[in-house]
Amino acid sequence: MKSTGIVRKVDELGRIVLPIELRRTLDIAIKDPLGIYVEGNHIIFKKYNPSCMFCGDAKDVVNYKGKNICKHCFEELKKSI
Repeated sequence: MKSTGIVRKVDELGRIVLPIELRRTLDIAIKDPLGIYVEGNHIIFKKYNPSCMFCGDAKDVVNYKGKNICKHCFEELKKSI
């Protein structure tokens, strides 16, 4: 994990501010959804991307067991079983 050297305090409502430099670097705009994950004692924020984990297509995506898969790839997977 790469350190940015940036430290922020949590406010009284539990919020933190993501610095503009990080938002620009990671292409996070106002009102973009972020996924929040926990790995051990780390909190991980990821820009939410509802595209297929296999082909990257964002059309006709369904969530199967926590993974985003487009209908085409889902059908391909069913055929291979």
